[in-house]
Amino acid sequence: MPEFSFTSHPTEVIQWALETYPDLTMPSAFNINGVVLIDLAYKAGYRGEVIFVDTGYHFHETLQTRDALQARYPELKFVTLDAGLSNEDTQYQTDPDGCCAVRKVAPLQNYLAEKAPSALLNGRSRDQADTRKDIPFVEEGKRTKINPLAYWDRCTLEAYVNAHDLPINPLYWDGFLSIGCWPCTRAVRPGEDARAGRWAGKGKTECGLWVGENTL
Repeated sequence: MPEFSFTSHPTEVIQWALETYPDLTMPSAFNINGVVLIDLAYKAGYRGEVIFVDTGYHFHETLQTRDALQARYPELKFVTLDAGLSNEDTQYQTDPDGCCAVRKVAPLQNYLAEKAPSALLNGRSRDQADTRKDIPFVEEGKRTKINPLAYWDRCTLEAYVNAHDLPINPLYWDGFLSIGCWPCTRAVRPGEDARAGRWAGKGKTECGLWVGENTL
């Protein structure tokens, strides 16, 4: 692996990943990090899948953002997964971990088990939350996780979005700095980290895709 440093540009990391892991694939929830990563990866030569898990509880604006990205990057393969469950239950109120496990983690885990990619390209960055403050560019594990935006902060992401006129979820500009399902997402308050609005008051900070026993 090359000697990447905190000054390494994400495109450099992505290009290395494309050469090293030809079966590289990309899960995305279309937050600002994900949108920026899609654009950077496309410009670096990525033409693989962009995998989105529709839990049944996404904001309408999130689905609109997905559609706008699909129209902007027709050469990418946008794949939408779901658990095939009704959105009328209220498991999220009493068991948010279980709700994430069945509606978000399981569909993606099952899909990846079938596709069996050796590496995943994702948009996590260190400044999003304390749970992510030490992530490197490359994480080894069941699958190698490539984190090209590890060192990019909110200001850098917003500057990139504005410079390249990227289609961002409009809720972002209303303070929803990390956007998940509508029952478990609120706007971030001044001084909070970017993911403070996710599962607020539920003692939960991650959906289970990137940390925990079911991590990707």
